[in-house]
Amino acid sequence: LPSRAYQRLWESSHVTLQELLEQEQPLLEPVPERERQSFQYRIAMFYLHYLGLMRGFDTAYDQMVQPQKRRLLRRLLDCVVGRVLELKEELVRVDLSEYHCLDRVLQDLKLTPVDLEVPIPKYFLLEQSSAIRERRLMLAEILSRMEPVYPHETVPAMHRTEAIILLQKAERARQGRLRATFMREIRREEERDRRIWEDEWHKLSQDQAAVTVQKVWKGYLQRKRTQQDRRAEMEFIGMLPPPNQGEHLGIISQAFLGDEVRRLRQVEKEEEFQVAMEKAHSSLTETEGPDIKEHMKEQIRQWFIECHALTGRFPDYPDESLGGSYLIFADKTPEQEDITLQVLPSKVIPAINAGHEEYLNLWKNRQDGMHPSQNFDSETLREEKRKEVEQEIRIQVDELMRQELRNMQLAVDREEGRPLKPPKKKPGKKTGKKKEKDLTSNRSLDTLYEELVVLGLLKKSETVALKDYIGDCLYLGSTLTFANKLPMPSLFDIRQNMALYAVLRLGSPDIHAMAPLIRSILLVGPSGMGKKMLVKAVCTETGANLFDLSPGNLQGKYPGKTGTQMMVHIVFKVARLLQPSVIWIGNAEKTFYKKIPKEDKEMDPKRIKKDLTKAMRLLVPGDRVMLIGTTDRPHLAELKGLCRVYERILLMPRPDYASRFVLWKHMIEARGIQMTRSLDISALAKVSDGYTPGHILQAIQSVLNERRLLQLVKRPLVASEFLGHLAKLDPVYREEEESLKDWYFKTPLGKKNLKLSKDYLDAEEAKLAKEKKKRK
Repeated sequence: LPSRAYQRLWESSHVTLQELLEQEQPLLEPVPERERQSFQYRIAMFYLHYLGLMRGFDTAYDQMVQPQKRRLLRRLLDCVVGRVLELKEELVRVDLSEYHCLDRVLQDLKLTPVDLEVPIPKYFLLEQSSAIRERRLMLAEILSRMEPVYPHETVPAMHRTEAIILLQKAERARQGRLRATFMREIRREEERDRRIWEDEWHKLSQDQAAVTVQKVWKGYLQRKRTQQDRRAEMEFIGMLPPPNQGEHLGIISQAFLGDEVRRLRQVEKEEEFQVAMEKAHSSLTETEGPDIKEHMKEQIRQWFIECHALTGRFPDYPDESLGGSYLIFADKTPEQEDITLQVLPSKVIPAINAGHEEYLNLWKNRQDGMHPSQNFDSETLREEKRKEVEQEIRIQVDELMRQELRNMQLAVDREEGRPLKPPKKKPGKKTGKKKEKDLTSNRSLDTLYEELVVLGLLKKSETVALKDYIGDCLYLGSTLTFANKLPMPSLFDIRQNMALYAVLRLGSPDIHAMAPLIRSILLVGPSGMGKKMLVKAVCTETGANLFDLSPGNLQGKYPGKTGTQMMVHIVFKVARLLQPSVIWIGNAEKTFYKKIPKEDKEMDPKRIKKDLTKAMRLLVPGDRVMLIGTTDRPHLAELKGLCRVYERILLMPRPDYASRFVLWKHMIEARGIQMTRSLDISALAKVSDGYTPGHILQAIQSVLNERRLLQLVKRPLVASEFLGHLAKLDPVYREEEESLKDWYFKTPLGKKNLKLSKDYLDAEEAKLAKEKKKRK
């Protein structure tokens, strides 16, 4: 009963949500500095609970069919994602680090590392707008027109007879090598049989030979039984896949088919609901509209009379931009203040509360039985539409009542003999921000888009899923912290941060509006760590455009100062109009060079520095545009300018043992090879310390060529085959990694983190010294 299962999931998610909402208020109470660790622990618990809730709402929204329930689920899902992002900001503020050691919290909550994974809502890709699909088609069409730029190289012609002779030579040589190999094997077998015959035939009696055969056979049988028992045990505890893999895959494919069927039903029910909404709107406007209008007028007139009776004057009518007459009857709530080591008031909790209340009032006590109805509820629909009709009528009433109020004021002023004053014009509010001057107001968006594609500033991104960035989490982070060692982030942590900072924000305009604003990210790590892959993954998961403003890509394009200004303006204008968008700058240190090297002076790498800084300041909530820089030499850049443009700096050190183990296993299995006992992955993970994921991939590609894959049946893969290829590559030496760490601890957040860890170490040393004195 799939529908009932998703209904139960929805209900259980609301039970969890109710518990979390009850615990939100105590979290707002201020905490002294000395309780920083326990405060961080509480926030981490909330963060993990909301992650689980997000996973449940995402599954329910993806498979629920009833359109009104799906609307509520969508609002709740977006709000819960917003809360997750707020709690991530709180963790950064308390930990003074972009990465957090949550292994102790996981253990206490009896969760697994899988529960740490940030789920990306499925609707990001499934519900991408037609505009994004049209944009991809337009990009493909422009790129296809540009393809025949370079002439194809002509291959010198060869006479037919010469070609045949060449093929014959190659084929005869291949057959000769094959025959030689077979003959060598045959001679070896004959030699082995001859030695056995000469050495052992005359030594063994008939009984001894029988016993020998029995020993071998019984040993073989026992080893086989032990192997089968061990495999059965490993399958039982879930450490090995079941033997009937075909049946297992069939069940999975059937489940996926069911998911797709429900998604098709969602479309059908949504179409029915849209038709019903239009009918309900027109019906309410005709039948109840006039009564609503008269009722509103009476309310507003009563307000005029009450104000005149109290003050002797008629009130000023609220402006439409502020809500019009709706403000007259709205309640206002006081704002809360910010205190150190206290969770900031949430923007999304009121919306979550509203959604939860709607669920409790409308859906909780519905008796749907074993088969919940997937048809829309007409009464609920009429209530929702009645509010929309009231809002539309209120705007019309406000116009009429403003005029009525002016007439009443004129009549009263005449009676009381007051001089008539012209209405004062309210000065427009100054926002304090300068508006960007549009340098291309006379050009269409399509021409700007095509120009950027032709010049190579807007590129087609490769399809890469974020889950393909393989890496395991840090299992001993808390242990290292207690041992006074600073834990470094794992590849899993890097993937999580890219999901939180980039994918979730760019994937939905509602989430972007609710979440704390982050406009830029800088990925810092050695070459081969997958920085570009992460940029492509963000574009894939969100359907974003990819703009390339790398210094090497800008050489010879839009020359001069005005040209640079125009280029940055066009890129940011197109990025905002066709959001979501990712602006990538490779070798980001070059844009902020301290001193430009001689070899880079010709490209003028710092030319966009000033205009880029200005353009980034103009990005506001609602602009789903993100700047992502990548660099492996950040120490060459001016730190202040770099940190001014990039709000989040993510350090990417070389992978630890756990991540290397997962990388080797996944990359080898991706070539279609099943793990065997002869292949010691643990040894490979150990000897590849210092090598990046790029190095590991190169070694695997070099070893597992087509010829080696064909030989796997006769000659199983062993770990030693990869060592020679790894030895040819230069690893990331300790000195290089330490220099990156030293640079990171000079950044604003890195400085605070270093100071916090030093203060913690000093406090621990002082405590130990006191204990020693007491013992003496």
